[in-house]
Amino acid sequence: MIGVQDLRKGVTFEFEGNIYRVLQYEHIKTGRGGATIRIKARDLRSGATIDRTFPSGNRVQDIRLDHATVQYLYHEDDMYTFMDLETYDQPMLTADVLGDAVNFLKPEMTLEVVSYEGKPIDIELPTTVDMEVTYTEPGFAGDTATGATKTAELETGLKVQVPLFVNVGDMIRVDTRSSAYVTRV
Repeated sequence: MIGVQDLRKGVTFEFEGNIYRVLQYEHIKTGRGGATIRIKARDLRSGATIDRTFPSGNRVQDIRLDHATVQYLYHEDDMYTFMDLETYDQPMLTADVLGDAVNFLKPEMTLEVVSYEGKPIDIELPTTVDMEVTYTEPGFAGDTATGATKTAELETGLKVQVPLFVNVGDMIRVDTRSSAYVTRV
């Protein structure tokens, strides 16, 4: 058991029979009375997001998660298939559970799958992913003085803002945490 004051972004815990990962954490101390802890967390089994407020001093059950290195293989409808690189098992996760991570999945990509009691419940993407630009409007000379950007569509369908010098066919690096352009590769 851990105190709710120890919850931070990324911490995983069990509460009322569900497994949650903290997305946002806020400690609120009023002038009089006790502190409260407000969190936004994602249910790792269903993908639903909840907002919850706990009085300071409450406790939740911490859990141990298993991690395995996997390779993304393919998706069919809303089921995404991975292959464990040690055991060659093929765990599957739904698009609801993966959330925005589906925008970064490329075939043969290596990443981590998170399991609880032998069942896969989430994935951990690398911090950055290199992707090819499949569509963008042309940039014009002279427009770069203001640091202007344009929208580019990537090979997975993700749309990001890129500098005007990025063209179709370029490989760019994208931050998976913020879906932001990092650099041209």
